[in-house]
Amino acid sequence: MDSARSYARITKTDLKRLARLAQEDREDFFERHREFALLYRKRLLCVALGGSAALHYLNGITGVREFRVWSFYAEHAEAPFPIHQVSHADYGESKFGRGLDLPETYTGRRVVLQGRSIDALPSDDPLEAVQRYLRAAGSPTAKELAAKAVVLLEPEALLGLEAWPSLVLPSRR
Repeated sequence: MDSARSYARITKTDLKRLARLAQEDREDFFERHREFALLYRKRLLCVALGGSAALHYLNGITGVREFRVWSFYAEHAEAPFPIHQVSHADYGESKFGRGLDLPETYTGRRVVLQGRSIDALPSDDPLEAVQRYLRAAGSPTAKELAAKAVVLLEPEALLGLEAWPSLVLPSRR
């Protein structure tokens, strides 16, 4: 076992906490970047946990070093969501402990928060849209996420749903 990882079980309560951190980060970003708020505030498709933490949620054995949370938006014709927008948050005190390699200001695990615009309409089904994006593997992000797992955090009705890997057949779109 890797001593840098937490093997505590991730619950739906934990997923809700990650969704709240993502929402706070989005609100802060849109407050600071009004030009993107105009384009993207109403185009959020879904929020998802990716990488090793998503695998750990699904299998309970991978362990968690950090949480990687992605907000996916329906791409706006005027501009893509800025791919270099990466934020970090502190999960805070919890059963997951504190990341060993983090600054002393952290009390818990690091949460990496990122956003991507994907080829979709705001009215598209969020699960189908993100699965289509991952199946296409048209970007380094899509390939990275598809290599492990993706679990939905928002919309709340889909909380905890395994979006990837998926046995869904390719759509005929």
